Amino acid sequence: MKDKNRFDTWEYPEIIEGEPTKYHWIVQHKDGLKLGFKTDIGAFCYINAKYSVIIEDDVQIGSHCSIYSISTIDSKKGKVHLKKNCKIGSHSTILPGVTIGENTIIGANSLVLDDISDNVVAYGVPAKVIKSIDEPG
Repeated sequence: MKDKNRFDTWEYPEIIEGEPTKYHWIVQHKDGLKLGFKTDIGAFCYINAKYSVIIEDDVQIGSHCSIYSISTIDSKKGKVHLKKNCKIGSHSTILPGVTIGENTIIGANSLVLDDISDNVVAYGVPAKVIKSIDEPG
């Protein structure tokens, strides 16, 4: 299957403050972003890393997602941490101070306000854990 080898030639993307990467996603406060190996960030995503965003290895983020380490609406701020092999569905929003666990799947169009544990499926507005995942991967 062709898709199995899609990360064989993966390289860290060039990130220029406030400008789209070649994959069409944008980072503000790029010095606060720690990007893991073999990540997949979809087009039209926005990452505000003013108070730190950590994206570990093998994380997939669907298109049109927003990740905020600061909220200008309620002045909440805090590190966002996406742990290894988690997957974030398209059009989801992750707010400040949130950690998403290893191997966890966040469904499309979700609003993540609180931490989500390892090895679960969560979705909704706000996102809630729906079920456990028996086998990681």
